[in-house]
Amino acid sequence: METIIINDDNLTENDMESKVVRVKGLIINSKGKILLAHNNNTYQFPGGHLEDNENMNECIVREIKEETGIDVKVEEEPFLCIKTYDNNYFGTGKKVLNSIYYYRFFTDDMPNFEETQYDELELATEFNLFYVVFADLENFLNKAIEDGNIDGNIGREMIHVFNIYKEQFGGV
Repeated sequence: METIIINDDNLTENDMESKVVRVKGLIINSKGKILLAHNNNTYQFPGGHLEDNENMNECIVREIKEETGIDVKVEEEPFLCIKTYDNNYFGTGKKVLNSIYYYRFFTDDMPNFEETQYDELELATEFNLFYVVFADLENFLNKAIEDGNIDGNIGREMIHVFNIYKEQFGGV
């Protein structure tokens, strides 16, 4: 697994007040399309936060089910981890080590909204799912950044993840 460290303020683990672990899934179908989520005015790969007494594999399976209604099985470890040492986590003033682990899944199962379990924020911000042609993802995200339809930092991170995926696996 490749690990990318973002530490603009040269912080150490001892400087961190807390740690956040999240998982994201790149869900790709046999038609060469990738599933994206849209809510809270931004696009993202489906996923979420690790809960107490849960390992990452359990978390990604649970989060994919909650957000998409799709049952996935972890058949390989994450291909990427981005660790960010944040001096002001989401404007809270807290020093947080934020680690996001990226998995890939291949399935032709379609989202099943009867099986989703959205939280209050996801419900309030009209959580939506849709497919984008995998080969067009970078152009799609760049246009979304230009049009202000995605948080620029999230969009650039998604493009970075997409490019690392292509380096490691060559494509879908």
